[in-house]
Amino acid sequence: MRLQRHPANPILLPDPSSPWESVNVFNPAVIHHNGLFHMHYRAQGQDWVSRIGYAVSADGVRWNRLRHPVLEPNGDPLERRGVEDPRVTCLEGAFYMCYTAYGYLGPGRGLHRFHGATITPMIARSTNLITWERIGPLVRNEDNKDHVLFPRRIQGRYALLHRRRPRIWIAYSDDLVHWKEAHMAPVLGPRPGNLWDSVAVGANGVPIETEHGWLLFYHGYNEERIYRIGVALLDLEDPARVIHRPREAILWPEELWEVRGDVANVVFSCANIRVGDRIYVYYGGGDHVIGLATGSFAELLDFARYG
Repeated sequence: MRLQRHPANPILLPDPSSPWESVNVFNPAVIHHNGLFHMHYRAQGQDWVSRIGYAVSADGVRWNRLRHPVLEPNGDPLERRGVEDPRVTCLEGAFYMCYTAYGYLGPGRGLHRFHGATITPMIARSTNLITWERIGPLVRNEDNKDHVLFPRRIQGRYALLHRRRPRIWIAYSDDLVHWKEAHMAPVLGPRPGNLWDSVAVGANGVPIETEHGWLLFYHGYNEERIYRIGVALLDLEDPARVIHRPREAILWPEELWEVRGDVANVVFSCANIRVGDRIYVYYGGGDHVIGLATGSFAELLDFARYG
């Protein structure tokens, strides 16, 4: 099983005339709502600060983008270097964006002592996909990212996947504000041996609910630092239980703009949506442009169950 790249790829490029998205556009969140595709994407301009832009499409391929960011650093030191890698979930009549705040607290004060950098998993809320209100962080003072909300409560609580390197974890909350350590548990991690996900893994887009379990798309890399995409199937009421996890990836760098770029050998996705009988996977290629790959929902589900 492998995804098929769209012939129009790459579907979104940097805009040389824009001060904030002239260098890179990548790692988008996409949802299908009210008959339209809505994209939130990470962008960088000449200042190399990441901001999040918005675009809309009728067909998921040709996009009209807003000329200004919808989320950008707000003066908090935790966001000083940018807001990154959005994942958007429609949940209980609102939209929730999980994004990574990249900050700087000064030499010796951050997670990376030499650089003073911080990485904080944040959550924001919107009712219109354009204006966003920050709710707050999942955790503080740890290298944690790749977080994404499930599209419904699980046993009465909000549920979220996140990455504590090198594994994917799950967390639960009653209010989206307080995430207790006692309600966190590992889900899946790297697999030993000569596999594509042998060093580290992280969640991609919003898990898709099916009658057989949550269809999870995730990324991983090996000692060669080649990012690939795979799938797993998680239990509906206990997503920390992995039902099945195929050995093979379904997408990996092959095109020139994936093999080369701002970062080489990367296909990195924050969006995997089902529209009818098709799955649309939007991804950043080489941390520089945005691509689209698609597949049959039925075939992907069979692969997740038996592959």
